[in-house]
Amino acid sequence: MPLIQLREIIDGPAPVPAFNVIQVEHAEAIAAAADETGASVVLQISENAVRYHGSLKPIGAATLSVAAAARAPIAVHLDHATSEDLVREAVRLGFGSVMFDASALAHEENVARTAEVVRECHEAGVAVEAELGEIGGKDGVHAPGVRTDPRDAAAYVAATGVDLLAVAVGSSHAMLTRDAELDFELISLLHRAVPVPLVLHGSSGVADESLAAAVRAGMRKINIATQLNKHFTASVRTVLDEQPSLVDPRRYLGAGREAMSAEVARLIRVLEG
Repeated sequence: MPLIQLREIIDGPAPVPAFNVIQVEHAEAIAAAADETGASVVLQISENAVRYHGSLKPIGAATLSVAAAARAPIAVHLDHATSEDLVREAVRLGFGSVMFDASALAHEENVARTAEVVRECHEAGVAVEAELGEIGGKDGVHAPGVRTDPRDAAAYVAATGVDLLAVAVGSSHAMLTRDAELDFELISLLHRAVPVPLVLHGSSGVADESLAAAVRAGMRKINIATQLNKHFTASVRTVLDEQPSLVDPRRYLGAGREAMSAEVARLIRVLEG
């Protein structure tokens, strides 16, 4: 089916699962799970993944192609971009939404640069996600104490015009355990105070029941990456351990793709309740 845009599904009745793509097998696994469940999902590519590939175009074009070939409605999104040039490249390639992450900057610079990105992207019909209250874990450090203030969040949205806002409510990026303690009361307060959809980053560190509770409290877009990589890598390790003479990457990457797809489908069902 034709590509959809994030803004077409973010205001719908169901939460929007957003899964990170590192290589084409990731995109294929996620699309297969979306086809299986019939859910609308987001394939998103981070600046770190772009750096790994050397540029956005190869993995971006492949991901757009996988999304367009799927039966389920799939949007393609740029995740955690700190460079305006990378945002512009994603827009040129046909991404329907981007996340511009200026959360590490001083507040005034964050607002100014984000507002300019919003202006440019809206002229191109592209939605913009941003972040306020830097979410821990990007450097591998679990920082559960970071929180976003609802009044600050509402003021930030008004000043920048962003379409979605990632908020810090107790999750952390790159967690290998699923024991993050979310602040559900804060999520509810943010949901009432902020006039745009809220995004939960670091969702791989959140247990199933807490993910479902976060959706009920007001989270709309749920970003998941590390949890998928855990399943992919575990499957690859099993195949290589069982077949030490195996050299055909299709055999072990294919197993990883199947394991990831099964976990994506499971997580979609968890989020849908």
